[in-house]
Amino acid sequence: QKRLVESGGGLVQAGGSLRLSCRVFESISLVDRAGWFRRAPGKQRELVALIFSRGNTHYAEDLKGRFTISRDNVENMVYLQMNSLKPEDTAEYQCYVFRDGSAYWGQGTQVTVSS
Repeated sequence: QKRLVESGGGLVQAGGSLRLSCRVFESISLVDRAGWFRRAPGKQRELVALIFSRGNTHYAEDLKGRFTISRDNVENMVYLQMNSLKPEDTAEYQCYVFRDGSAYWGQGTQVTVSS
């Protein structure tokens, strides 16, 4: 049963922008937190950004100012706006929600940034 479906990944040149979208198949207002993680080839999965039930956000330190997380409580969507992309941002990006003590993950969407 799908709970999260990401879209919006692709190939972009360095300096470009992408917006990732995550459709949440439940009321996003009920989740404790939602966010994005990424995994680059040969590396561990790392946090990109979180947005909490009250709307406050948290970012990986080195992504602040370039990435913005947001959500739409009506459409049950979580977004990640990525600007000034760098080749080191190349990774599979996964949507994540945490609710009632359990974490749920999307299947991931690939982002490739060419130099």
